[in-house]
Amino acid sequence: MRIEKWVALGVVIIIGLVVLSSALYIVDETQQVVITEFGQPVGKPITRAGLYIKKPFIQKVNYFEKRLLTWDGSPTQIPTGDKKYIWVDTTARWKIVDPLKFLQSVGNERGAHARLDDIIDSATRDRITAYSLYEIVRNSNREFVSTEIFIQKEEEIREVKKGREHISREILKEAAKIVPQYGIELVDVRIKRLNYVEAVREKVYTRMISERKRVAEQYRSEGEGKKAEIEGMREKELQRITSEAYRKAQIIKGEADAEATKIYAQAYSKDPDFYSFLKTLETYEKTLTEKDTLILTTDSEIYRYLKGALPGKKKSE
Repeated sequence: MRIEKWVALGVVIIIGLVVLSSALYIVDETQQVVITEFGQPVGKPITRAGLYIKKPFIQKVNYFEKRLLTWDGSPTQIPTGDKKYIWVDTTARWKIVDPLKFLQSVGNERGAHARLDDIIDSATRDRITAYSLYEIVRNSNREFVSTEIFIQKEEEIREVKKGREHISREILKEAAKIVPQYGIELVDVRIKRLNYVEAVREKVYTRMISERKRVAEQYRSEGEGKKAEIEGMREKELQRITSEAYRKAQIIKGEADAEATKIYAQAYSKDPDFYSFLKTLETYEKTLTEKDTLILTTDSEIYRYLKGALPGKKKSE
């Protein structure tokens, strides 16, 4: 009998715990709650964190995020105001500000994403088709650099009046008018990426390649010009150094010749006959060889020193 009482008591305790766990629920700081009873909302949304009680089993707790949520759209092909087709990829940040209205209109985050797909894509299409490609891809009138290539020719480049940032704000403003009916606040919308359709992209790539080749050729031309300039400076400097060295060499040589002449003059002035004799010998050396034959008169000056060298001749002769 005692065992049956303990079993009955245990069953009662278990049932009580189950009922209590079904009646209690916790709301986190990052959450907000709507209580439904048989699918219908009951009371006001609960947005403050804490421990709460509900009717067990018949009431359901529906949790929703209080933090910012991310929406990423699919790339959409859209024509611009100047009839150029581009792929536009957008992203947005949103939050649930009225969980009751959110539950009644879209049910959950998946339903909200489906609504945002339609609303933001429609607003994006309206704004993109209202502006030229030049306005969409640029934010300011900053000057182009050689690495920036767009479809427009140079004569088509004009002043940016609004730019992509302003267009993004217009998309946000237009979409934000519609989303409150779903208990949603749209915080921000951004154009994440722009890309050309395949046909246009091929043209852009071709122009980019041509531009790169043009820039490379420009660099080569500038390099060749710099090379010619350096070589010209090198040649000029070489000529200057050579001329300076030649001038100094000639000065040194002239000074040496003058000094030698001075020494010769001092030496030869002491014995003029010996000087005349040496000069005559130098003349012999330069003019006579073994194969040469000279025909001289007896009173020839060059013959004067040869007389003493001939056999049978006396020095007096």
